[in-house]
Amino acid sequence: MTQNFDPFEMWKSFYNQYSTSFDEKMKEQFPSQAMAQLLDVNLLYQKMLNETTERYLEKINVPTRSDMAKISSLIINVDSKVDYLEELLEETKAEQQSIKDKQSQITDLSKQLESLETKLNQILTQLNSLNDEHNKKAATNIEAANVKVVANNKESTKKVAANNKGTAKNKETATNKK
Repeated sequence: MTQNFDPFEMWKSFYNQYSTSFDEKMKEQFPSQAMAQLLDVNLLYQKMLNETTERYLEKINVPTRSDMAKISSLIINVDSKVDYLEELLEETKAEQQSIKDKQSQITDLSKQLESLETKLNQILTQLNSLNDEHNKKAATNIEAANVKVVANNKESTKKVAANNKGTAKNKETATNKK
């Protein structure tokens, strides 16, 4: 009676038995407690190893990871402050440049105003001299007109007087003829 030996069936039965027993054990608290204790021991060992390494590195005067982290954070802080100061310096330079530009514009404007003032003064002096000449010509013309009027008045009075004499002689001759 030979039975056929089937390794697959044997493995299948072993797997089923093992998985059910494993599932039962996992339902109990023992494996989880054992795992927790194992993790606690591992963490304590790692903590002790880190502390020992740090003390050793301090004694041989070599920086630790925490020292390097502190230094790198300080370097980053200093770098950000330097960047801020550079920006502030650039802004200050830009402001100084704009102030210089404005000052040069103001000096240019003052020079232009001075040249305009001198030109206006020249125009005013020329206008005053033209006004003086015009006033002199007007005064001369008025005087000449007054002289003509006086001369015309004298001539008119002479003519009127001559006319009056002529009319008086005509009246005398007319009275004499009668």
